[in-house]
Amino acid sequence: MKAWVYSEYGGVDVLKLDSSVSVPEVKEDQVLVKVAAAALNPVDFKRRLGKFKATDSPLPLLPLLIADVTVPGYDVAGVVVKVGSQVKILKVGDEVYGDISEAALDNPKQSGSLAEYTSVEEKLLALKPKNLDFAQAASLPLAVETAHEGFERAGLSPGQSVLVLGGAGGVGSLAIQLAKQVFGASKVAATSSTGKLDLLKSLGVDMAIDYTKENFEDLPEKFDVVYDAVGQSDRAAKAVKEGGSVVVLTGAVTPPGFRFVVTSNGDVLKKLNPYLESGKVKPVIDPKGPFPFSQVVEAFSHLESNRAVGKVVISPIP
Repeated sequence: MKAWVYSEYGGVDVLKLDSSVSVPEVKEDQVLVKVAAAALNPVDFKRRLGKFKATDSPLPLLPLLIADVTVPGYDVAGVVVKVGSQVKILKVGDEVYGDISEAALDNPKQSGSLAEYTSVEEKLLALKPKNLDFAQAASLPLAVETAHEGFERAGLSPGQSVLVLGGAGGVGSLAIQLAKQVFGASKVAATSSTGKLDLLKSLGVDMAIDYTKENFEDLPEKFDVVYDAVGQSDRAAKAVKEGGSVVVLTGAVTPPGFRFVVTSNGDVLKKLNPYLESGKVKPVIDPKGPFPFSQVVEAFSHLESNRAVGKVVISPIP
C-alpha cells in the first residue's frame, strides 16, 4: 500500500511517500480500515521529532527494512474492509472514525493513519456521524476526546464558568463547544489572536479575549475551570477561582494545574455523536486544507508553524 513513512527522527524532511509498505495485519479484536481521511495533531510531529523516544514504538535498526518503518497518524475516518474474529459490532462496509492509538505516548501504533489502510481495535472506533464527510470526521477524534477527558477530570459541572486558552486551535475550538453544549457551562471565555476572534464568537464563546491586547489573568473575573491548550500554566493559575481546576496539555504545570495524556476511547465518540449529528458541536478544519495525500509534508509544516486554525486534515487518501 501507499503510506507516508519515516525511519529516523527529525524534521519534515524525514517523511517519505512509499508505495511498497505492507498492509497491517488484523488481530482478533481489530478491524482493517480503508482510510478515506486522516488528521494531524501536535503529538504527531513531537513523536517524529523524537520527543518521547523512551516510550515510542521502535524505529528500525536498518532503514532498508521497509516493514519496520513508522507510518505516522492517529486520527482516521474510513470504511471497514475486514474484521477480526473477536469483533462484536462493526462489520464490513461500516463508515467509522477514531483515534487508532489507545495511549498517545506509550507504544503508539507503528502503522498509523497516513496510509491507504490501517488496523485498529474495535473499541477505539465509532460509527461516523451521518451528517459529516470523512474529512470532517477525521478532524475530530484525538482533539475532541482530549477536550472531553480534560473536562471530565476537572469535574466540570453545569452552571460553572470556563476559560479556554488557545480557543482557535484543534483542541481549544472543540473545548469551547463541549463546555457549552455537553457539560452545560454557564459562561465560556476563550483567548485567541485578533484575526481569530470572530471564529471564537461563532463557536459560542461569551467572552472573546484578544491575547495580543490584554492579559487574561489580569481580568477581574475568575473561572471555575481553565483549559490551557497552549502551555501557559503559570498564568492560568492566576485566572482560576479558589478550589477550581486548571487542565494543562503542554509545558510546565503550576498548581492547581494538572496534566494528562488522552486515552483513546470509542465510547466517548459514541456519546458525542448525537451532538455532532444535531450540529450542536461542529468540526473546525483549517481553511488551508484539506491537504491532498501528496502534500503531507506541507500539512505538517503548516501545523508546526503554530498558525493553523482548528484541525489540519489530509483528504482524500487514495
